[in-house]
Amino acid sequence: MRKILLVEDDTSLGETLTERLKKEYDVNWAKSLSEGWMTFNHSKDFDLVILDVGLPDGTGFELAAKIRQISNVLFLFLTAQADAESRLKGFELGAQEYIPKPFHLKELLIRVKHVLDAHAPAREVELETCTVNFTNMTVQKKSGQIEYPPVTDLKILQLLIEKAPRVLSRDEIMNEIWGVDKNPSHRTIDNIIVRLRQLLGDDGEKHIRSVRGVGYQWSVEENV
Repeated sequence: MRKILLVEDDTSLGETLTERLKKEYDVNWAKSLSEGWMTFNHSKDFDLVILDVGLPDGTGFELAAKIRQISNVLFLFLTAQADAESRLKGFELGAQEYIPKPFHLKELLIRVKHVLDAHAPAREVELETCTVNFTNMTVQKKSGQIEYPPVTDLKILQLLIEKAPRVLSRDEIMNEIWGVDKNPSHRTIDNIIVRLRQLLGDDGEKHIRSVRGVGYQWSVEENV
């Protein structure tokens, strides 16, 4: 599920947006610049940040600038400031959308969907030894042979690729794939990583890195 950070100090609007967005996304709601920064800095794995420009302890522009220093996450601004200068400032910070208040809820939901769809993760990854298709959950070797590994294995592979170059802990992987209510062991993750490396052959050894004491990472650089 795609993950959204909403930073909005208006309680009524924040509750409405959170309730509606949670029907399709994993949503965290913060009510100030400081809370938004703390929430983002704690996780860093959001797909989209929706920012109100006017916050009680600063501006959405300030928060966007701080976040941009550590992440390329997508931004969408909500604001009563619809002047050209404000819009330009938002776009200079990398905003995908700049939505003036008041707005129609359905319009916001459509724009959020368009932004996330336009930046959807790759459904197919072509490697040197094979092609991984995350739609059909198959791996096609260069010889033409098609393999059907366990779906969970490919979900973990897709997660590593989507979050690259971040290193993911075993706990993060478990929460993303199984959810907090399920509790597979760390050994389960390690065994799946072994299977993935075997499945991908040379590509597996090259790209799936073990980071001692932390977890696993999809690396686009060749191991030296």
